[in-house]
Amino acid sequence: MRPHWQKSSYSKSVQYCVEIAHLDGTIAARDSKDPHGGVLRMSSATWSAFLHALRADRFDG
Repeated sequence: MRPHWQKSSYSKSVQYCVEIAHLDGTIAARDSKDPHGGVLRMSSATWSAFLHALRADRFDG
């Protein structure tokens, strides 16, 4: 089965962004401007921790 890639509803007006898909019990993330490039895969727990850190503004930049 092919993954169903989706981007955040907050990115509708932005052409390029991060897309995610659920793959075999993991979360996959890729750059929408290079869909045949690399894919990061992580557990659901790791994805949740990453989103929590983003929302808490724990990253510089």
